[in-house]
Amino acid sequence: MLATAAFAVNFWAWALISPLSPTYKEQLHLTPFEVSFLVAVPVIVGSLGRIVLGGLTDRYGGRVVFGLASLIGIVPVVFLAFAGNYPLLLAGGFLLGLTGATFAIGIPYVNAWYPPERRGLALGIFGMGNIGTAVSGFVTPWLARDFGQRTPFFAVAVALAVVGLAFLAVGRDAPGLARPTESFMTRFARAARLRVTRELAAMYALTFGGFVAFGSYLPLYLKDAYELTTADAAARAAGFVLLATLTRPVGGWLADRIGGRTVLSGALGAVVACAVVVSFIPPMALATAAFLIMAAALGLGNGAVFALLGRAVPAAMVGSATGVVGAAGGLGGFLPPIVMGLIFQATGSYAIGLMLLAVVAAAAFVYSWFVLRVAGQP
Repeated sequence: MLATAAFAVNFWAWALISPLSPTYKEQLHLTPFEVSFLVAVPVIVGSLGRIVLGGLTDRYGGRVVFGLASLIGIVPVVFLAFAGNYPLLLAGGFLLGLTGATFAIGIPYVNAWYPPERRGLALGIFGMGNIGTAVSGFVTPWLARDFGQRTPFFAVAVALAVVGLAFLAVGRDAPGLARPTESFMTRFARAARLRVTRELAAMYALTFGGFVAFGSYLPLYLKDAYELTTADAAARAAGFVLLATLTRPVGGWLADRIGGRTVLSGALGAVVACAVVVSFIPPMALATAAFLIMAAALGLGNGAVFALLGRAVPAAMVGSATGVVGAAGGLGGFLPPIVMGLIFQATGSYAIGLMLLAVVAAAAFVYSWFVLRVAGQP
């Protein structure tokens, strides 16, 4: 539970910019592309940082790495509270990426505590720390509106200090955990050479990437497409994130029982159908239903991916493999907001970008159902 709480706080930090992006757009007169890039910067840095933090966790254990990473994350959060122009926001967002990289610490940390037949559910529960993004969507705009724009940053800084110190004081690594003797680059290369690592990285780029992309860009999309207020759009996007978060442990639990490939394939099929529906900007009621089904599917897919990873990769390599897969997921969340921003700026419509998502998800469904094979999975 400590790992889940720390992950949630770090993800709240990671998602601080997105709910405030409409405000920054109005205050600084930003173009759609500039806003998209601002939202995407923490995502790309958090993605690449997972490779490093996953390797460090294999070497030094999750307790120390999680505690220190949380404390270091305070620096960019406080910096952003005082950032008053676009270059400073970009710089703060770049540094803020560290908080999103903490995902790669928690997976090997939690994985080491459980036998293979229980890892899907355990990792799914840890993954519920994604709820930090939903918390940010609900709470950040409210704090900024009622108590001043700097208030949410100060609140997150305090929360990071609490979880960081708690991890260092009472956190424990799994007993008997073997420390690798090879260098970081050797372990990273070995993990990346595993076929299952590359396959799951591609799947996670779509499932988690879709989760991050919609969690980040949905407030802008809803405001532009349906003329919602900033607070209403952020709250609806937070609902998307919340549902995806709650279904993640369900995906892990189902993967333990009926097989991760089956769960992943079903989730991808649902994403295809929902992406086609929302690409036509249907009435709000239908769009809401489609987005909620898509959120649930992405959560199930996320849980299934790491249930498969926990079984397929040797325990001493889970951190490094998580770094590779997690980086791919973050990259999957980085590119769509950029693409959507460029497409909307050029055409005034989101339809092309959403149809591209449907095409990619369809290809992933075919691969998952007909090609993907993991030892011990039906």
